[in-house]
Amino acid sequence: MVKDSGQARKTDNNYHLTQEIMPIKIERKLPAFKTLKEKGVFVMDFDRAEHQDIRPLQIGLLNLMPTKEITETQIFRMIGSSPLQIEPRLIHMESHVSKNTSQEHLESFYTNFSEIKKQGLDGLIITGAPVEQLEFHQVNYWEELKEIMDWSKDYVASTLFLCWGAQAGLNHFYDIPKWRLKKKIFGVFKHIHNDAIPALTRGLDDEFWVPHSRHTEVLKEDILKCQDLQILAESKDSGVHLIANQNASQIFATGHWEYDRGTLALEYFRDVDKGLEIEKPKNYFPEDDDKRTPRLRWRANAETFFRNWVNFVYQETPFDLRIP
Repeated sequence: MVKDSGQARKTDNNYHLTQEIMPIKIERKLPAFKTLKEKGVFVMDFDRAEHQDIRPLQIGLLNLMPTKEITETQIFRMIGSSPLQIEPRLIHMESHVSKNTSQEHLESFYTNFSEIKKQGLDGLIITGAPVEQLEFHQVNYWEELKEIMDWSKDYVASTLFLCWGAQAGLNHFYDIPKWRLKKKIFGVFKHIHNDAIPALTRGLDDEFWVPHSRHTEVLKEDILKCQDLQILAESKDSGVHLIANQNASQIFATGHWEYDRGTLALEYFRDVDKGLEIEKPKNYFPEDDDKRTPRLRWRANAETFFRNWVNFVYQETPFDLRIP
């Protein structure tokens, strides 16, 4: 029997969908099937439904941030907004010693890439890292990261690269350079999307907000020169945000949709306390008053995007994980 990942099980000739997922099961010949599919709605024909089996999605999180526990919570909140059952796999670099996370935490909850290769993944998230002002080859775990990225291209249904991780992936796979900014992009910025891949952008508002915090950028003109890439969302103030290859097996997000309400404030006051020259995050504090509670204006669209991505992985991954 051909198996597919999913959350349905055949029992006594009846199909019982668990509450974890709600795909629309309709005949492929129905005119609505093609229309819904083109709009990115999760539809399933009867043949596929009859050949499903149950297992949770294996989503890897390659956590390159120094504050690993905070990043874990932020990402888990995002992928947890999906109704699908997910087993996150936390991954750390073998070639880098973390200075801000206890060895006990890493040994208890993280695994290394050598183990992940043996077990396989459906999807992978590669976070940002506070190394953006270094050249890529100067990062002490660059060679290991390249190995992981190369593996993901062949054995993971879709990889989501975030912030510096997005710049690293774009440079490694497509020779897209990163450029140092004269002034840090810092704040929450309005974006628009073009619905080029409806499965990823379905449900997003026509205009939506995304936090950004970075000293470097990738340029729209460099991306447009690459026929393998397409821009899905951008901002006139903070530049491109969402980029994907043609089959969405690689998705690059330059912003920080996963951020909590207070994350930019923590970064701002940290730099203020250090005596660094830093402007207040744009479009963040009400009336630009840093004594007031920041506005949270990106959460709903962020959860929509991550939910779309998890559902996309669900549809693209095989039941039997691809293991070298």
